[in-house]
Amino acid sequence: MENVSSYSEFSSKMPDSGQSFLLLYREGSVQSACALRNMETALSGSGNPRIFSADVNVAKDIHQVYGIDSVPSLLVFSDGRLVNVIKGCQDSEYYTALTRNRLFRSEQAPDGKSVKNVTVYSTPSCSWCNTLKEWLRKNNIKFRDIDISLDQKAAADLVRRSGQQGVPQTDINGQIVVGFDQPRLKKLLEIQ
Repeated sequence: MENVSSYSEFSSKMPDSGQSFLLLYREGSVQSACALRNMETALSGSGNPRIFSADVNVAKDIHQVYGIDSVPSLLVFSDGRLVNVIKGCQDSEYYTALTRNRLFRSEQAPDGKSVKNVTVYSTPSCSWCNTLKEWLRKNNIKFRDIDISLDQKAAADLVRRSGQQGVPQTDINGQIVVGFDQPRLKKLLEIQ
């Protein structure tokens, strides 16, 4: 991972073709330290694309150019064009899959809306979890369901990311929605 200190330095080093990444973080932030650590773990193998990092305390212009209002944020570029922003700290397996192009994603659905990466964290005994999942199915939203009563690592990771223990929690492209907050879910999922 190559650290850059300004937008001009980043733009001069970013390749014009292929996939590249820029991790924006803030030194001293717990979430940023998590993202940096997990990205470094993901990069331990070979064959990685160009990956840059920038501390927004030093590189004060990059986040403004791309309209980024929270860190950590991982910016995904394809052929020099920004195609996705992943907010928050993700686990190293996610970063590995993303940087090695092993993560299924689609840039746009047939109706013109962007396709969302949705994960629901739930338990079998939670009635609101079942209500949320049924609502997602009714709105034709594909999602991954993680039963945190069976996956303690996922439960601990969720508490670390959101600061909340309750379920349901929904991760939509790195943004966590706690509970069945329909207005926020509709906004993030672009549901009218």
